[in-house]
Amino acid sequence: MTLAHPRTVLPPTGSRRLLATPGPGLADHEQTHGLLPHVGPGIIDELGRAGVDGRGGAGFPLARKLTAVAARGRRRTRGAPIVIANGAEGEPASRKDAVLLGRAPHLVLDGIVVVAAAVGATDAVLATSERLAEPVRRALAERAASRPDPVSISIRILPHTSFVSGEAGALASAVAGGRGLPEDRVVRLAERGPRGRPTLVSNVETLAQAALVARFGAEWARSTGSPRAPGTRLVTVSDVTDPTTAVVLETAGGAPLGELLRASRLAAAEPGRTRAVLIGGWGGTWLPAAALDAGFDVDGLAPWGAAPGAGVLAVLDDRTCPIGVTARLATALAGASAGRCGPCVNGLPRIADVVGDLASGRPAGDLAGEVRRVAALVDGRGACHHPDGVARMVRSALDVFHDDVRAHLGGSCLLRHGGRR
Repeated sequence: MTLAHPRTVLPPTGSRRLLATPGPGLADHEQTHGLLPHVGPGIIDELGRAGVDGRGGAGFPLARKLTAVAARGRRRTRGAPIVIANGAEGEPASRKDAVLLGRAPHLVLDGIVVVAAAVGATDAVLATSERLAEPVRRALAERAASRPDPVSISIRILPHTSFVSGEAGALASAVAGGRGLPEDRVVRLAERGPRGRPTLVSNVETLAQAALVARFGAEWARSTGSPRAPGTRLVTVSDVTDPTTAVVLETAGGAPLGELLRASRLAAAEPGRTRAVLIGGWGGTWLPAAALDAGFDVDGLAPWGAAPGAGVLAVLDDRTCPIGVTARLATALAGASAGRCGPCVNGLPRIADVVGDLASGRPAGDLAGEVRRVAALVDGRGACHHPDGVARMVRSALDVFHDDVRAHLGGSCLLRHGGRR
């Protein structure tokens, strides 16, 4: 990778990188990060060395995505590739994309320019909700008045903001003028997306990371964080019973879970009060308080059967019934499906009903066994990964809260009968 002009600012230090700018304007952005250097296809190798991965939930390496789209684009059988920046943030417990777009929209737009140059795209779309679009509109207007970008960037307001609106196939559908719902695809988007063109879909945080690597390089990117989670990441911490309490932190990769909870200063995260944490969002994995020493990266969470996902930590305190919370989440997730395949139409409502019966303490046979049975039936069979997340969440609840499950099967609740402090 070569720079088209000298670096004009010093690289950010510590764990304040994505949110280093004092404001969202172009002047603040360039004063903090300097001008974006010219990049070409060689940036893919630099991003690979930096270890930039997807921050929308899957954690897939960005360089591998770019390589696949660029290779398909070179054939030019269906037109130049297109870039879709995912700013949907349909996950109810996440606020990181909203904070990033509001605080550093130019960093996201720079990232779009970087990946477009890497794959040979001439146009790009930032897909988001009306609620999050305004700072991006202002940023695009500033750029047009200053130095027009080498790639045409437009905003696509999503037709709905449901839980599944940010799924890659749903975004591609929305950009193509469709209903914006997940599709059971046979051909990968990297090969054929909207209008038959090779398509890159990437979360806005991932793109912002790419913009930093383009400026300061892979070695700088790896100067903080852990080997498997280099650099920084945005993390949303909230009380699982109230998503409006959400706090967004920028932290070094691999930071211990307990450290992140303490930094949030939430009441539910006070030492001694945290009973469990839902990792990765509502369709994530419950971890007990014993896991709070684990690092928030792939290696640290793997022994607990979890993954960082979209960077969400939802905290459960010791005064809230975990079975009741799990039942409410299962019901909400069942109602948030696209309703396009059997696992979502039939399986998720059944899971929600059974967990609801368990929460109510109405004995009705082997409820826990029925939850596991139905979860196994929906797992891996949906048009998208939504039913997989629900199955993972409820199974982990049965494991982590097994004493509570037993109490509810007996028609009682540990919290109501002094079984827990």
